[in-house]
Amino acid sequence: MIQVAVLGYGTVGSGVVEVIRTNQEGIVRELSEEIRIKYVLDLRDFPGSDIEDILVHDYEMIVRDPEVDIVVETMGGLHPAYEFTKQALEAGKSVCTSNKELVAECGADLLSIAAEHQVNYLYEASVGGGIPIIRPLNYALTAEIIEEVTGILNGTTNYILTRMKNEGKEFQEVLRDAQELGYAERNPEADVEGYDACRKIAILSSLAFCRQVDYKDIYTEGITKITAADIKYAGALGRSIKLLATGRRDGDGIFAMVAPFMIDSENPLYMVNDVYNGILVKSNMLGDTMYYGRGAGKLPTASAVVADVIDAARHKGSTAKFLWDKRKLEVKDFGLCRNRFFVRMEGTKEEVLAAAGTYFGEVTPVESQEAGEYAFMTAEMKEEDFAEAAKKAGRIISRIRVK
Repeated sequence: MIQVAVLGYGTVGSGVVEVIRTNQEGIVRELSEEIRIKYVLDLRDFPGSDIEDILVHDYEMIVRDPEVDIVVETMGGLHPAYEFTKQALEAGKSVCTSNKELVAECGADLLSIAAEHQVNYLYEASVGGGIPIIRPLNYALTAEIIEEVTGILNGTTNYILTRMKNEGKEFQEVLRDAQELGYAERNPEADVEGYDACRKIAILSSLAFCRQVDYKDIYTEGITKITAADIKYAGALGRSIKLLATGRRDGDGIFAMVAPFMIDSENPLYMVNDVYNGILVKSNMLGDTMYYGRGAGKLPTASAVVADVIDAARHKGSTAKFLWDKRKLEVKDFGLCRNRFFVRMEGTKEEVLAAAGTYFGEVTPVESQEAGEYAFMTAEMKEEDFAEAAKKAGRIISRIRVK
């Protein structure tokens, strides 16, 4: 019998308990033995619940118990999740987690500790919820040189942008609806400002490019400035606005960013809507591969955690190989990254196109969807060159990158 302790009985932790108990028959078929939840750790009490008899408040009971084989960490945050994880690994217990913040910050370190003690640190659920993406990168694509990973990695922002597109509503109105429906937190900053997606692309980039990518080095821009007018322009162009997180190989480093982009219907991510996530991997021989599914939610995320638990149980006494070196990979100067831009500017068509030609070079006019302004698309240019041109031109209402 495999004994498991679950740290944190919130949305994902309670989902892990539910999945293990509900799918026990399938788990036994996979492992030829049962997985039993021995402990649930939480600061709160849950009187009358079905975990009341296994609920503990002292982590020492778990880490000192030689019968506990696997620790599931669904607490979130860095502390005490890091300390608890490190202690478990050093005690010879594998750890499975959904904690993207911890994996992004300390993943390479914890993988090294796990290898040292011949156990596993598994984190499939930290990116993409229930979408299998870590295993494909770590196993199925090992014969490939990965050139780029780009994804819609946050269900909340994708839901908001989908509603804005379908209903013509402004950001704040849709955000309030999303909060009422439980798709957005009361404090949505981590989602709408792009921080959640930033940590996830840091994890994917670290694994794809085999070196530590620091999320603090990644340019990050959220969706709070996207307006109903921007959405209208995108629709007129046959495009859709998505918050994309990208890591792209460039020589001995990478370009990485999180920002809204206009994408056309030929892009595989165009049809990823509502709370769904999609991840596009470009590699040198296979070309494009696409991973799609629910990127968040209690049971999809819990299912990914339990898949890691089964994997850890199956490989007890050995350590899975993750090509994630502690050495830091250079995230290149964002100003040198090249993009096309959709720009809205105050003025008549003649005034706007004259200014655009002066400061941005050759542009493609876009028919106005709003009074008192005109729009255009630039050619591909460096971020720093666009910023300088925009400063000189003035009168810019908004700008969105085009992919």
